[in-house]
Amino acid sequence: MTHTSTERRAAIIHGYGATPDDHWFGWLAGQLEAEGIPAVVPALPDTQAPDPDRWRHAAGAVVGTPDAGSVVVAHSLGCLTVLRHLCSLTGPWHLGTLVLVAGFVDRLPVLPELDAYVDGAPDVTELGKHVDRLTVIRSDDDPLVPAGHTDRLAGLLGTSAQVVPGAGHFLASDGVTSLDAARAAVLS
Repeated sequence: MTHTSTERRAAIIHGYGATPDDHWFGWLAGQLEAEGIPAVVPALPDTQAPDPDRWRHAAGAVVGTPDAGSVVVAHSLGCLTVLRHLCSLTGPWHLGTLVLVAGFVDRLPVLPELDAYVDGAPDVTELGKHVDRLTVIRSDDDPLVPAGHTDRLAGLLGTSAQVVPGAGHFLASDGVTSLDAARAAVLS
């Protein structure tokens, strides 16, 4: 879907094992809607057994070819999914705001079942040139995605990670049902 308008609109992309109703996704969508930014949280297929092509297609159907009004917020495996979509785009494109929460492009030691999904991660080093506002967020105590993984992703994208202390993997089970850092990254 191609947008000619630069009105802001947001896509929030969940991660492995999650649904649109989990964690802080609905909260953030509500916060953005309250500021006049339409937001959608699509359900990615087979969330317990993610397929990289199916997930990229599902995320891509929502993100489309972004423009200056596009806002994309992704969590965990959703970050890699969005990065794959953006790297697959041909022709000129520009993304207004990209927020990656607990993102990574390397295998996760505690989740070897995702190795096949992670393998073949795209080269993201040129993506930063296409993004106006890029924010990478991590916790200092994430049990699933090592801090070094998110820091490496941030470095590849030409930025540094913002640290939210004590947020774990940004899951509801970690006590994270709202995420002010992501809201601020979009609205400030």
